[in-house]
Amino acid sequence: MIRLTSVTKHYGGLRPLRVESFELLPKQSVALLGFERAAAEVLVNLITAATLPDSGDVEIFGSPTHLITDSDTWFRSLDRFGILSDRVPLVDELSVEQNLALPLSLDVGNMSADLRDRVARIADEVEITGDARGRSMAGIDATTRMRVRLGKALALDPPVLLAEHPNADVPSDEVGRLASVLKNIAGTREISMLILTADRGFATAVSNRVLTLKPSTGELVPSSGRFGWLRRQAH
Repeated sequence: MIRLTSVTKHYGGLRPLRVESFELLPKQSVALLGFERAAAEVLVNLITAATLPDSGDVEIFGSPTHLITDSDTWFRSLDRFGILSDRVPLVDELSVEQNLALPLSLDVGNMSADLRDRVARIADEVEITGDARGRSMAGIDATTRMRVRLGKALALDPPVLLAEHPNADVPSDEVGRLASVLKNIAGTREISMLILTADRGFATAVSNRVLTLKPSTGELVPSSGRFGWLRRQAH
């Protein structure tokens, strides 16, 4: 699904982003540590072909990203990724339900019964309760805002979910449940999932494969430690 080889990208940090070698296979979930928020954004942009590496190769679905040379091809490629990030905009003037519907239709003021059913299934999947769905986005808590972004990321049934620090703004007592939701979604949908986080416990709870970046070399090495307390919270 994703392969990076000898990638370097300058982005204004203390050092360029380096990834020596990485692969994400079909139906595989991987959590990566060592990417601060700016670096995580850069990595996601490289994977989605929003930007190209300064050196090295990025391949997605078997094809190098530098071969994507027109906007139509790029948009079709982008639809194959669900992006869970606080960079994804939410419309505070609309309700939670309407925000969830936006990837599916722009006519959210008068939603059809079919669209409402699809939105309800997404809301159930990301565990947004019924009483929250009709509320204005402006008054929604941080955890629910993240869940709305997750629902939007899944709306078009992408084969790959890319998550940039999804637990960063979630209260600590709700992080375990978030890990469980993500893990269940990966299993139920049989999608590939790449989670970038600074929380080793969350990484271990959400994925069986956790790698840590050595920023000076770009090497990704297996992380140790199981953090069973968080794993127990997630179930």
